[in-house]
Amino acid sequence: MTSDAAAVPRPGSSWLEWIRQGLRACTLRTVQRLPEGPGAWPMLLIVAAAAAIVIGVERFEVGPATFDARAWLLSWSTSGFLIFGHWLVFSWARDKATHASPVAAWYLLFTIAAVPMGLFGTAVRAYNPEWWKMAGWVAWTFYAALWVWLVLAMWRISRAVTRSAVVVMSLIVYALVVQILGSWVLSTQVWEPVESYEEDEYASLELSQEMFEAQQVLLKDSLQAIVPSAGDERQTYGLIYAPYDEEVFLRESAMVKQVLEERFGARGRVVRLVNNVKTGNELPWATTLNLERSLQALAEAMNPERDVLVLYLTSHGGADFKLAAENWPLEVEDLTAAELRSMLDDLGIRHRVIAVSACYSGGWIEPLQNDDTLIMTAADRDHTSYGCGSKSELTYFGRAVFDEQLRKTLSFEEAFKAAVPVIKQREIDGKKDDGFSNPQISVGSNIRGVLEELTAN
Repeated sequence: MTSDAAAVPRPGSSWLEWIRQGLRACTLRTVQRLPEGPGAWPMLLIVAAAAAIVIGVERFEVGPATFDARAWLLSWSTSGFLIFGHWLVFSWARDKATHASPVAAWYLLFTIAAVPMGLFGTAVRAYNPEWWKMAGWVAWTFYAALWVWLVLAMWRISRAVTRSAVVVMSLIVYALVVQILGSWVLSTQVWEPVESYEEDEYASLELSQEMFEAQQVLLKDSLQAIVPSAGDERQTYGLIYAPYDEEVFLRESAMVKQVLEERFGARGRVVRLVNNVKTGNELPWATTLNLERSLQALAEAMNPERDVLVLYLTSHGGADFKLAAENWPLEVEDLTAAELRSMLDDLGIRHRVIAVSACYSGGWIEPLQNDDTLIMTAADRDHTSYGCGSKSELTYFGRAVFDEQLRKTLSFEEAFKAAVPVIKQREIDGKKDDGFSNPQISVGSNIRGVLEELTAN
């Protein structure tokens, strides 16, 4: 009984001293008067406690998740490489060690010192996770500071087990290489997030013969319902093109249609093309062919030399200046400014107001501009716009220009001018980190007078 009890060490001052010295290294103070050992039990229990703290904090950061035992076991490979490498160093420089168990002492101090560093990094990231994902150079600066902190702590630890500058540098360089490779090559996620979503969030379009036949009827009915131009006054016609299956574009297309009908008297003169899994039996698809057919029907209904076409495009945009289209599993081609320009020119639609709510949409201005066209874009050619996420009510551009300012004025120029500072402030409040979207406008020499006459009616 006595011998068995003695075989299991109880917590004592040496345990606390190891922890105290590890925390001294973490705070970059000199590590001094290391206890003998560490013994097997203190080593095992302190390392286990540190691992438990790390796992618990990671669980808190991830949220609802399941534990991946394989990933957890793989994460210990970096510890194995550390211990083996430092054993090799001290097998060659045993006479340079100032502690009886330099490898065990180094690893235990490092394990203790790493816990507060990990807690600090997690706390900073968890404070505002969405902002942190967009933090850009701020995030990289923070990570660089953490690595500098780690290197300085390793220097304190290494100096505690050897006074040889060469050995100290060897330990630090090797440990740093292992940590970097571990973060890069052996990066594992112990907690796998549990996805939670509404049933219709990942719903996809169900293609069927009935759906295709319904789409033909929807497009035909929409185009036949266009009210022909009449009288001598200029009239507004509209076409809204939302080719990407996300709720924000569906909502934005409905809002723009309402504004055109209520503010510009375009009721019965607006065609709305939308790709959305919920509206396959309600609205015509937003495809390039449907766009071309819709423009042709509008050109036939309107007086191309007198009336004005307002064309609103809303989707994701790429640095290649293509308007993204998605209606999976239906294949839909992306739209380019050159294709749109060709359609409009071929149909002889003269007076045009074109709004492009998409990232990098400034790249659409040059291909579309002429004396008879006003073009507004949500961004310049080098920046992203904001508010096109799946949880957004409207894009920042569509909300500010159409849903807010065009309900106060009938001037597209005035609405755009008033909306720009509002968009900028909202992007600042939203922590947009890649620069102001910088919305653009181009007003042709002839279109200004046409629009002034239109709003005077």
